[in-house]
Amino acid sequence: MNKSTRPTLSDVRKWPATISVAQAASAIGCSKSHLHERIRRGDSPVKTIPLGSRHVIITADLARLLSAEGDAAGEPDGIRGAA
Repeated sequence: MNKSTRPTLSDVRKWPATISVAQAASAIGCSKSHLHERIRRGDSPVKTIPLGSRHVIITADLARLLSAEGDAAGEPDGIRGAA
């Protein structure tokens, strides 16, 4: 993966079971602060695990979101409210 490009779904599927908010944000195509805010509000598009004062993202759920992007017509980057 090149630092100037978003990671592909194939890249994401090779990542460890959990990743940082910053890494997930780069894959989704939003800022780290935006994803942190959505996590804080309880409407993150991906499942998170709180670890003390920080959160980690479940990579399998991120891959699910990214694979569904083509099905989310009219919604930017396939981001929907948490189910």
